[in-house]
Amino acid sequence: QVQLVESGGGLVQAGGSLTLSCAATGTIYSINGMAWYRQAPGKQRELVATITNGGTTNYIDSVKGRFIISRNDAKNTVNLQMDSLKPEDTAVYYCNAEIKRAGYVTARSYWGQGTQVTVSS
Repeated sequence: QVQLVESGGGLVQAGGSLTLSCAATGTIYSINGMAWYRQAPGKQRELVATITNGGTTNYIDSVKGRFIISRNDAKNTVNLQMDSLKPEDTAVYYCNAEIKRAGYVTARSYWGQGTQVTVSS
């Protein structure tokens, strides 16, 4: 069994910072790409940032220069450091990882349960 557990969400004023963390647990053989998504009320889930197992990162334009995604492969974790937060960043944030379990041939996508980020103006 593999689980992704997120933490670090909360309420912050505009201009503030938060760091989200996501830990993958279980019988993990390897982790490929990892990512953070978000879903605001009444909107579709959108991809925010990705990081490959080689460390290459990508961001949507609206968070470039403000968010940083990072990973620690020794701990099977992925973080999202969010600075200069804006009210439009308010959403439930989900981590996602492509994980190959021990004893399995192929990797599959796993999701965390989501953590709420609320930015007040």
